[in-house]
Amino acid sequence: MEHDRTFRYKLDFYYLQALIYLVTLVLYGGIRGNFIEREFHYVLSDPIMYVIIFFVLISFVSLGLNFLRNRRLIITHDALVFKHRWQERRVPLSEIEWMHIGREPRVQTGGRFQVIVFKLRRRRRLFRIRVGRYERERELVAEMTKIAAGVPKRKLRRWRRPGITDR
Repeated sequence: MEHDRTFRYKLDFYYLQALIYLVTLVLYGGIRGNFIEREFHYVLSDPIMYVIIFFVLISFVSLGLNFLRNRRLIITHDALVFKHRWQERRVPLSEIEWMHIGREPRVQTGGRFQVIVFKLRRRRRLFRIRVGRYERERELVAEMTKIAAGVPKRKLRRWRRPGITDR
C-alpha cells in the first residue's frame, strides 16, 4: 500500500487569531464593565468594544471559510494537485521548467526549508508553496525533493549596477 501523499492546509493560525480576539473581547468587557463602569450596559456603548467585536467576527468568519474550503496538496506520480472543496488545479510534473527548495530571503522565520518555488513552461508567474502552512512539513519537503531531482534547478540571476565592472 502506498503511503499517504496528501498534505492538509493547517488552520492553526486562524484558530489562534480567533482565540486571541475572543479573549481580548472578554477581558476588555470584563475589566471595563466591572472595574470602571460597574454595569455592563455602559460597555456596549463603548466604541472600542465595537471594534473588538468586529475583529472577533471577522476572525471567526475567516476560520469558518478556511475550514469549509478544506485546502490540501496532493502529490501523485505525474502531477501536483492543489485541491479545495470547490476546485482542483493539476500541475503536471512534465510542465515544470525549474524548481527551488529553500529559504525565502525576505521572510524572517526559522527553518531551513520554508518555501518551494517552481515555474511552469507556459506561465509567467511562479508557484510558491510555503511549507510551514501544511501538515507534516518534513514529509512534504522529502516528497518535493524527490520531484526536484528530476527537474532542473533555478538559474541564479546576477544583478549588476550599470557602470560597475569586475576587476
